[in-house]
Amino acid sequence: MRAMATKPYVPKTTSAKAASTTSYTSRVTAVGRATPVKAAAAPGGPSYTKSDFSTARSVSAQKSFSASPVAAAASSSPPYPPYSDDSLPGSAPYSKPYSKIGGDNGQGSSKEPFATNDSGLKDAVIGEAGAEDGQDWTRSFSGMAIEPFEKEVAEILMQPLSSDDIEIKPDGLLYLPEIKYRRILNKAFGPGGWGLAPRSDHSISPKTISREYALICRGRFVSTARGEQDYFDPSNLATATEGCKSNALMRCCKDLGIASELWDPSFIRKFKAKHCEEQFVEHAVTKKKKKLWKRKDSPDFDYPYSKSK
Repeated sequence: MRAMATKPYVPKTTSAKAASTTSYTSRVTAVGRATPVKAAAAPGGPSYTKSDFSTARSVSAQKSFSASPVAAAASSSPPYPPYSDDSLPGSAPYSKPYSKIGGDNGQGSSKEPFATNDSGLKDAVIGEAGAEDGQDWTRSFSGMAIEPFEKEVAEILMQPLSSDDIEIKPDGLLYLPEIKYRRILNKAFGPGGWGLAPRSDHSISPKTISREYALICRGRFVSTARGEQDYFDPSNLATATEGCKSNALMRCCKDLGIASELWDPSFIRKFKAKHCEEQFVEHAVTKKKKKLWKRKDSPDFDYPYSKSK
């Protein structure tokens, strides 16, 4: 048997291994295969040992991709420029922090009611942001009791009522028709010189509707009162709301001295004795009898009541 020639084994040195590894890396990079890249350590942070891999790119792209995310986070430059209202067309510069009461609505803080909590309470017309001379009459008392109205106005408001204007309800309550309150106000302040401002929503119960109103005369708060009106059919709510408003007007006018006699017990007794009478009447259906009041110069009671025999 022929003896086989054997090649003696020669172990590679450390320098030879390094040269082989470098040669392999160069060949892989040339053909576009994955190249291990050592992660860059963040400034002042821990070094990373896990390698990032990417396809063959330029040297700068490889370095950018393999950079540590901590290094990007440590950058002092913000990713976006700071927000500014000045960049928006037609917007005013932002100058004060938002308020808990009103806040900034983009119309500018210099004319904005409730711009800041430390600037004092300012009322504004509902729906008109930034109005300087308007008032939110749902809660404002602006102009209340700052000075009396002129003497001529006061004489019109407190003029004694004519006996022909006063009416009496069947239960004996004296009243002035609501249209005559409006005529007195128009005569004193002129049409458009006064108004009723709602101060609450309608409160509706099964049989009654009510709402609070404020009487405003010449831009000044005069009085507030809650009007009420009974109703028996939900389809008549619109009419009931008008009656509620008229009832509030009558109550507010007391503070101006209009028809103040109607709340004077002495005047009520004298007027009823002179101009009114109480009669027994009979209900046409139930045949029940009761006493009802009427003016002496008014016709007899309407159906279903008639004078009892």
